[in-house]
Amino acid sequence: MGQLEAEVLAALAAADGPVATAELRSRLSGDPAYTTVNTILFRLYEKRLVTRVRVGRHYQYRLAVDEAQLVAGRMHDHLRYASNASSVLSQFVQTLSADEAQALREILDSPGDTP
Repeated sequence: MGQLEAEVLAALAAADGPVATAELRSRLSGDPAYTTVNTILFRLYEKRLVTRVRVGRHYQYRLAVDEAQLVAGRMHDHLRYASNASSVLSQFVQTLSADEAQALREILDSPGDTP
């Protein structure tokens, strides 16, 4: 999954409801072309990561999966192919903000919540 696909998914996750391509495009960085955003939304629809409903002549899109599970799955896939997962995790942890590091500590320290 590319950077723009991930950004589109994040924007959909943050939306309160279905979002049209033009509205979604305004929430993305870098001013991507309308057709580019539309193509990404169509691909995400084909992958069943978003749903859509026709409103007039256009579609509105909504995230169809749990964002946390999607991102965690992608992280796990990358880790699985690393030759040294410990090194990758170390590098990842070093890039966390103080708030993110604290949240990770709390998750790791909470009994019974980890598989």
